[in-house]
Amino acid sequence: MGSEVIILPVIFGVIFAIAYLYFSTRNKERLALIEKGADASIFVNGKTRTVPIWKIIILNLALLLMGIGAGIVIGGLLWKKASLDADITMPGAIFLMAGTGLLIGFFMTKNLEK
Repeated sequence: MGSEVIILPVIFGVIFAIAYLYFSTRNKERLALIEKGADASIFVNGKTRTVPIWKIIILNLALLLMGIGAGIVIGGLLWKKASLDADITMPGAIFLMAGTGLLIGFFMTKNLEK
């Protein structure tokens, strides 16, 4: 019983420690560079995003969910009409269409950023 109770706080503690170390180290490095007189433009990425990140996330999430829905429909059609085993057709169609949706989302995101 004791091990189940302690695992979750340990996982959250490790995630917090990694994030804390990452951000505190980055802040210290930037402060040291500023003290030496480095230009602040080195902290900005060379390429700025023209499309907000939330639009990209919503686009990819929408296409993923549409792919999952299409996979369920196609799996159901294969199961009923082609008399294939539902244990194979449903997961296969869902994963195939979800992957297709993510691939389409990748190409659409690439076109959005142009």
